[in-house]
Amino acid sequence: MKFETFQAGVWRQQYQYKSFSPVPVDHAWSWEDSRINTLLERATQALGELNAFSLIVPDIDLFIQMHIVKEANQSSRIEGTQTSMDEALLPEEQIAPEKRDDWREVRNYVDAMNAAVAELERLPLSNRLLRQTHAILLRGARGEHKQPGEFRASQNWIGGSGLADAAFVPPHQDEVPELMSDLEKFWHDEHIDVPHLVRAAVSHYQFETIHPFCDGNGRIGRLLIPLYFISHGLLEKPSLYLSDFFERHRASYYDALMRVRIANDMVHWVRFFLTGVAETAERGKATFQRILALRGEVEHALYGMGRRARTGKELLILLYRRPFVTAGEIALELKVSTPTANTLIREFVEMGILKQVAGAERNRVFAFERYFGLFLS
Repeated sequence: MKFETFQAGVWRQQYQYKSFSPVPVDHAWSWEDSRINTLLERATQALGELNAFSLIVPDIDLFIQMHIVKEANQSSRIEGTQTSMDEALLPEEQIAPEKRDDWREVRNYVDAMNAAVAELERLPLSNRLLRQTHAILLRGARGEHKQPGEFRASQNWIGGSGLADAAFVPPHQDEVPELMSDLEKFWHDEHIDVPHLVRAAVSHYQFETIHPFCDGNGRIGRLLIPLYFISHGLLEKPSLYLSDFFERHRASYYDALMRVRIANDMVHWVRFFLTGVAETAERGKATFQRILALRGEVEHALYGMGRRARTGKELLILLYRRPFVTAGEIALELKVSTPTANTLIREFVEMGILKQVAGAERNRVFAFERYFGLFLS
């Protein structure tokens, strides 16, 4: 199937509305557009360079967790949550009650991603894995009563207040199992020669078009991208996420998806997707380079702590995972007394590593701002 002659599907009359039935995607794909080849080369190179950091950076998992938090926050923002990234790193008791629903959605996303990546060590990318991930995503959050972990058994829609004025109506629920089965086969079909980055682009479009869950489709569809890359060996670690790119180009993102459905324009979508992969991988590589430079600087500063340098290193490792901390959390995590925790904080403040950002005397919150700031650019 050539992108240029692709027919995305048909609109079917369903009572008082029309739903869109996409065609299956498990077949060979080709294209004449030379720009796709250029973008594919750029994206492949950038992704490979980003992946190299997963192989050479010591303790890479410390920094991957911050990438996951950023992805969770950005992907949830696309869906309308208002949690900021610094709030996403705080414990629930430090979140204002009116913001806790949003906070829980972001934290569920982090848990869902971590669980899915762990499952890939024993399960292939599959609909089963996506359903498990979806159940975690909706656990105890808005949408927890919308069939978590199950494909939908009712019609849903995108935009508008209902089916009558929806911006887009996905396929009827009876079509979902067969369409998702075809999509799963596409992920693993060894009889077709389609580059993985192109498969990932087509897969994201198809998943969002099927919209197989009652709720959480946008977030699961965006999680599908790094899961696909990991499962096929393009990434060793979940170090690339496109939600930041999609959030910064939100209107273009939705427009590119709709152009496939309305105008059969798969070329435009694949170009947009590959551009996102290349730009995001390049930004990710630059972030890792800045992390390594900062790490070398602050670890050198710890030498001046003398006998407490070892405990200081343990605190630094904690800060790489959680750049916002209190003395109580440090005491608990490092198994030291509160006075010792306060002494460590004071020394880290004097070295310019920590800065107080909130709280009164008993509940002061300190931030590793220089490190946290690397994930805001």
